[in-house]
Amino acid sequence: MSLTKEQIAQRIARELQDGYYVNLGIGIPTLVANYIPEGIEVVLQSENGMLGMGAFPEKGHADPDLINAGKQTVTIQPGGVFFDSATSFAMIRGGHVDLTVLGAFEVTDTGDIASWKIPGKMVKGMGGAMDLVAAAKNIIVAMQHTSKDGQSKLLKTCTLPLTGVACVKKVVTDLAVLDITEEGFVLLERAPGVSVEDIQKATEGRLVIKGAVPEMQF
Repeated sequence: MSLTKEQIAQRIARELQDGYYVNLGIGIPTLVANYIPEGIEVVLQSENGMLGMGAFPEKGHADPDLINAGKQTVTIQPGGVFFDSATSFAMIRGGHVDLTVLGAFEVTDTGDIASWKIPGKMVKGMGGAMDLVAAAKNIIVAMQHTSKDGQSKLLKTCTLPLTGVACVKKVVTDLAVLDITEEGFVLLERAPGVSVEDIQKATEGRLVIKGAVPEMQF
């Protein structure tokens, strides 16, 4: 069984460490805010000018003035602050974000990422992804392993316009957790009920398997 979007976010949340400043991209990454492990303090940054962003609000308690970069209503933690986008991007470009979690259309086995444009489809703009991948200390991608027609999205070479080159460190898909190394995609964990063979068939890029690969636990 492949992971749900919530399970992908839950698995990524385990990568968070105490004291991290974290930027969560649009889509699946925003769900990570709901699964921050107990006992650690993580400060969430949104490029539209929020620091100390919290989880999504409970139904009926949303404040329409509190939105993330994807225009979703969010909450703010005690001590949270607001500032303009110039200050926000100064924080990003200055290397003060420890971890960025992004969605992607394609990722290669060398860490290239295509996440902002599909030619022929309308796009509002590239957003802050290019700044984030250029400056963040660590980048994890949350994505589906294959397209709707079953084509791999973990590739040898991206076919779509690039967002960044050799920048992604880890990928969490609906099928697997993979590190990106000089050898290619190193398979760390597999989704419950998904075999190594299933992941091999779904991965076009170089896939490295080192011994027994455990199932993810939830």
